[in-house]
Amino acid sequence: MSYRKGSKVWVEEKGEGWLEAEVVDAKDRAVVVLTSQRKKISVLPEKLLPRDTDEDLGGGHVDDMTKLTYLNEPGVLYNLKRRYALNEIYTYTGSILIAVNPFMRLPHLYNEYMMEQYKGVRLGDLSPHVFAVADASYRAMVNDSRSQSILVSGESGAGKTETTKLIMRYLTYVGGRAVLDDRSVEQQVLESNPLLEAFGNAKTIRNDNSSRFGKFVEIQFDKTGRISGAAIRTYLLERSRVVQITDPERNFHCFYQLCASGKDAELYKLGHASTFHYLNQSKTYELEGTNNEDEYWKTKRAMDIVGISRSDQDAIFRTLAAILHLGNIEFSPGKESDSSKIKDSTSNFHLQMTATLLMCDPDLLVSSLCSRSIHTTEGIIIKALDCAAAVANRDTLAKTVYARLFDWYFLSHFFINFVCFHNAHIYNTFNIFRLVENINKSIGQDVDSKAQIGVLDIYGFESFKHNSFEQFCINFANEKLQQHFNEHVFKMEQEEYKSEKINWSYIEFIDNQDMLDLIEKKPIGIIALLDEACMFPKSTHVTFATKMFRNLSSHPRLEKTKFSETDFSISHYAGKVTYQTDSFLEKNRDYIVAEHCNLLSSSRCPLLSGLFTSLPEESVRSSYKFSSVASRFKQQLQALMETLSTTEPHYVRCVKPNSVNRPQLFENQSVLHQLRCGGVLEAVRISLAGYPTRRTYAEFVDRFGVLVPELMLGSYDERALTESILEKMKLNNFQLGRTKVFLRAGQIAILDVRRAEVLDNAARCIQGRFRTFIARKEFMKTKEASISVQAYCRGCFARKMYTIMRETAAAIILQKHVRRLILQRNYQEACSAALLIQSCIRGFIARRYFSTIREQKAALVIQSFWRKRKVAMLFQHYKQATIAIQCAWRQKLARKELRKLRMTANEAGALREAKNKLEKKLDDLTLRLTLERRMRAAGEETKLVEISKRDKIIETLSAECAAAKSSARTEHDKNLLLQRQLDDSLEEIAMLRGNKILKAEEEKQNSNLKNIVKSLSEKNSLLENELSTARKSSDDTMEKLKDVEGKCTHLQQNLEKLQEKLTNLENENHVLRNKAFNISPKTVSEKFSASIGLPNSEHKHIFETPTSTKHLAPIPHSTGTRRQKLPVERHEGNHEILSRCIKENLGFKDGKPVAACIIYKCLLHWRAFESERTAIFDHVIEAINGVLKAKEADGRLPYWLSNTSALLCLLQKNLRSNGFFGTPSRRSAGSLGLGGRTCQVRNPACQLFSLSLVGRGDTLAQVDARYPAILFKQQLTACVEKIFGQLRDNLKKEISPLLSVCIQAPKSTRAQAGKASKSPGVGAQQPSNSHWDNIVNFLNLLMDTLRENYVPSFFIRKLITQLFSFINIQLFNSLLLRRECCTFSNGEYVKAGLSSLEKWITDVTEEFAGTSWHELNYIRQAVGFLVIHQKRKKTLEEISQDLCPSLSIRQIYRICSMYWDDKYNTQGISEAVVSAMREMVNKDTANLVSNSFLLDDDLSIPFSTEDLSMAIPATDYADVELPECLHQHPSVQFLLKAS
Repeated sequence: MSYRKGSKVWVEEKGEGWLEAEVVDAKDRAVVVLTSQRKKISVLPEKLLPRDTDEDLGGGHVDDMTKLTYLNEPGVLYNLKRRYALNEIYTYTGSILIAVNPFMRLPHLYNEYMMEQYKGVRLGDLSPHVFAVADASYRAMVNDSRSQSILVSGESGAGKTETTKLIMRYLTYVGGRAVLDDRSVEQQVLESNPLLEAFGNAKTIRNDNSSRFGKFVEIQFDKTGRISGAAIRTYLLERSRVVQITDPERNFHCFYQLCASGKDAELYKLGHASTFHYLNQSKTYELEGTNNEDEYWKTKRAMDIVGISRSDQDAIFRTLAAILHLGNIEFSPGKESDSSKIKDSTSNFHLQMTATLLMCDPDLLVSSLCSRSIHTTEGIIIKALDCAAAVANRDTLAKTVYARLFDWYFLSHFFINFVCFHNAHIYNTFNIFRLVENINKSIGQDVDSKAQIGVLDIYGFESFKHNSFEQFCINFANEKLQQHFNEHVFKMEQEEYKSEKINWSYIEFIDNQDMLDLIEKKPIGIIALLDEACMFPKSTHVTFATKMFRNLSSHPRLEKTKFSETDFSISHYAGKVTYQTDSFLEKNRDYIVAEHCNLLSSSRCPLLSGLFTSLPEESVRSSYKFSSVASRFKQQLQALMETLSTTEPHYVRCVKPNSVNRPQLFENQSVLHQLRCGGVLEAVRISLAGYPTRRTYAEFVDRFGVLVPELMLGSYDERALTESILEKMKLNNFQLGRTKVFLRAGQIAILDVRRAEVLDNAARCIQGRFRTFIARKEFMKTKEASISVQAYCRGCFARKMYTIMRETAAAIILQKHVRRLILQRNYQEACSAALLIQSCIRGFIARRYFSTIREQKAALVIQSFWRKRKVAMLFQHYKQATIAIQCAWRQKLARKELRKLRMTANEAGALREAKNKLEKKLDDLTLRLTLERRMRAAGEETKLVEISKRDKIIETLSAECAAAKSSARTEHDKNLLLQRQLDDSLEEIAMLRGNKILKAEEEKQNSNLKNIVKSLSEKNSLLENELSTARKSSDDTMEKLKDVEGKCTHLQQNLEKLQEKLTNLENENHVLRNKAFNISPKTVSEKFSASIGLPNSEHKHIFETPTSTKHLAPIPHSTGTRRQKLPVERHEGNHEILSRCIKENLGFKDGKPVAACIIYKCLLHWRAFESERTAIFDHVIEAINGVLKAKEADGRLPYWLSNTSALLCLLQKNLRSNGFFGTPSRRSAGSLGLGGRTCQVRNPACQLFSLSLVGRGDTLAQVDARYPAILFKQQLTACVEKIFGQLRDNLKKEISPLLSVCIQAPKSTRAQAGKASKSPGVGAQQPSNSHWDNIVNFLNLLMDTLRENYVPSFFIRKLITQLFSFINIQLFNSLLLRRECCTFSNGEYVKAGLSSLEKWITDVTEEFAGTSWHELNYIRQAVGFLVIHQKRKKTLEEISQDLCPSLSIRQIYRICSMYWDDKYNTQGISEAVVSAMREMVNKDTANLVSNSFLLDDDLSIPFSTEDLSMAIPATDYADVELPECLHQHPSVQFLLKAS
């Protein structure tokens, strides 16, 4: 293949396996590529592999690797890597599931809800999951009646055991049967896992819980698909681990569990694991996160469930303890050469403990360890063993005992197809099959089962630095399984070709039959040569290797190593492996030591003696009997392959992502090696041999339609268009199937190259046009800029010239005005000088004239003043003399008058001042007096008001206390009367002495009541004293008022407690009388011999809404005579009319259900509600349940929901419980604990507490209800809830198929979307195929049905709300489970469908729809997130708070990891946001117990009795007439008369 510059390729690299690269230069013989590490490498074109140019679009990964554009090694590897980074650990390769171990808990993937999601779903419809494979096998078994098998493989630590557990768990979930005892087959299958892990698992370097054996779990099913039996077969237990381990590995878990078992360990004389040789070879005794003691008790519990008896359990743990003690036995040289003996007292102690635990002779044990016997014709020869041989003999015994115990365990408890060992005489066949028969009965195996599902959990291909016999056997098994796998993959390829009806010829694929012949073919296969070498005692691994090379040297898959004469290499399908033959012979020899068999067959422990039966006479002649492990293993594999050949296989390949067992770490080389070893890449090679590229016509046209744009216009046939594209490209290696086009390897690359050329040309054309547009845009900008610059320059020049001209004109004007100013100033100066001279001359003349005149006038003035002065002085002299005389006379008179006035003024001023002071003081005192009077009046009024309030409170409390006293006295008298009536009615019964105890208890209660009343009276008197004291002391009135209020509150609480006690006493009286009237003479002594109490046979909360009611007049009663009984039910013959009302559809009148009204009228007329004993209510309930169980019941559910709810509301509004059923209004719920029937007791005390619940004060009459009526109301409530739940569940079942086709846009819609404009401005597509219209039609039909049956809007609202909640859950869960739904175009499709639902909700109004639109929050927000543009720019805060506030981070992360844009090919959320969400999800995974991203369905009833009473309006039954079809019935003639 030729590469061009810019091509995306894969380049091989030693460290990473493969690297992403891009071609930067293409030469004749070499291609220069730029890797993702920014390195340039020159490689040959043959060493490059093409990479999809569009792989970054659509999320960068696919859930089925057959959808990869280029199916090759790097494509598979990096697809797994990308999915693993998103915690998508499962991936399909066709029908093969690849599971990558996450090394972290993902509980949301494996809960029961997830199992329900995958139940019955076709493989590939939902995201890849191990449950999908398990379900596919189960459905294939049920539909085809053919056995299935699931093969789980992978290396140690890849998660095979956990995957097997999950498969078994799912199969027991879908095929579980009813548990008939404590040990169901499902429990035994699941609980076998802890036992398998305890006895067959151990810690290795790679895995803390590595299976050291292979197992095949076979689950049997009956014809109905229910589990009928189970069995487990095991392969190649690693026996050598019992006696030899390396650090940091561990022995089998069961040994450490037993050492940590506490008392059990002390019983077997066991200490810490470090004290035993078989365990302390490694210093690892504990596992992180595991408690050995807890695991021990889990193992014992699993043994109980599986069916191992306690005696067998004790024998098992004694045998394990004996093995540990056996390993601590040490030897020292004996007296003779080449002999041995027990070393010291410690070894002797362990020897004694071993003999005790094995229940055998200690001397015989020593003999079997330190010597061996040889049987000859002359007799028995005893040969002593040296220390090394004795240790080897000891280890052989330990391995043999453990292997026999392990085989017995699975043979006995999980046997189905026992594979006999090479030497069948080792076991007693009759005993074995007798044991199998008994165990099969105990486990519940189905020998007649025709269909099974087998789960194979077997070791994967192994290749280490040192490979021995175990690796040889394991790789041999993998070669066998790989051949089966290749045949299955090839068969699947051929079946797909046939189903698509294409012309195909036989495809050659690599077969490993030559490898299997090399290993197992007789007589010169490796196993045959190994068995032959083991038969000769003197043979060594050297002779075996020499003979093998001599006979098989020409085989192409066998090679001899360069640096060893005995090592050999085999070219397996997964690669070349070098084996060291040093221990091949020893590990292949499974000697049966006669001394060991004789020792343990003589054991007093039945289990051990059964394991080691005595050998036949001919077998005893040789001390060691040889059995080939390899041959036995080959037979087991052959049997397994025969079993698998009769089943339909399913494959699960487990992959370990890294060697350090850390999450989120993906090692490319390691995973690539496992993919090769697991056969995944071999499957890829098989696909490449045929038609590896297969695309649906829509996908092919969508990708390569650009090659023929002239044919893409208008409508077209996709198949014909595909053929046209291929013919235009001149391709011949293709086939056109029914729905897909098949291309040979390399053809898709040619198409991609041509597509890239077309896209490049289109890109160049777009770039040219775009550059032209940019250049023109730049030119226009430059032109506009230049014009603007020119205009600016011209403006600047014009403004400059204008400024010059303006300055010139201004200068001329200034000059003119300056000249004018100078001339003006000179003229003014000349004028002013002339005027000044003139004024000075005129002033001088005037001043001289003025001086002359002034002097003349001054002389005249002086003369006048002098004359005036002389006259005035004379006048003043005469005047002063006259005045002096007058003043002296007046002074004299004034002195006399002054004396008189002074005397008068002294007397009147003092009086006036005193008067003024007194008046002021009087005013002050008057004002103060007025204020004081007002304050005193206000204080007196306040005191009078408070005192009147207290008087009223005291009077009320006194009245209540008096009423309580009278009620107590009445109750006491009434109880005495009741006791007398009870004694009179039961005089003929001799054993009624128990009433005395009851009477004494009642008297005690009455005395307690009296004491309470006395205490209340005392408190009342104290309160009165305190009140009188409060009246006297006005200073602390407010404080004492607070004390009185607190004590009044306490008194009210005491009264409330008294009311409760009186109510309880009344209920007890009801129970007593009911038992007294219903008791039979034969059972009276038995019933009354025990204490009579209030039974709690039924607990149901009753919610009643307190409403206003009419006060009932107290009913008078006589204490001298027996109370008359209410009429007992006398209308047993009326059942027929009720049955007809229930079975026939009587319809509605004015929106009122006729049947409910007629039934209530009849019951009311017959006084059934007041009957103490009646069966009519049970008859009504049974009749309604019978109608609901009929075949046509589903269609009548709305009718009966309307009738039962109306009847229940009539009972709630018109029945009065009279203190027996009602509770005080402050209590929200009451508890009915009456098991039998009861009667009503009328007394004022009970009526006092039942007034709050007797009715609503309407025109309908209140009826006193007895216990049967109250029980009937409860049963009717349950019936309403049952009808509602059944109707809701039926609607969910009917709408589920409609929802399943609405979550994903039809292919035609997507094809049209591909042909339509992909501009972001184009609106969202409308729903097609009328799938959403079907849902709307379904909802319209539902509303019409409910309205036709006059179902109350309350029920319609609740029903529609829960239905929309179910729609939200189903659509949202399907969106998260199916990657093809998380696309842009599909989001537009679903959003358009949701808009139609929104329109429907708006049309039906909130009265019926309620909060239905709000119930769709999850799917609305998820779809809104799918269809937004520029997701890459959104931050985590914007997504979680603005776009999807209702969704959790785990749900948002799931959507982001599955989203891909199939319309615009844009990228999704940024890597930084995805990484942040991944960290948050991982952190939550460690903290949460259950963190599923799926929504759970709400199955609760969304209303209570209180809601019904408040929401459903009252029904007036008075105007409902009897239907004509019932007029002839005699029992309802009263209804005709009433009308």
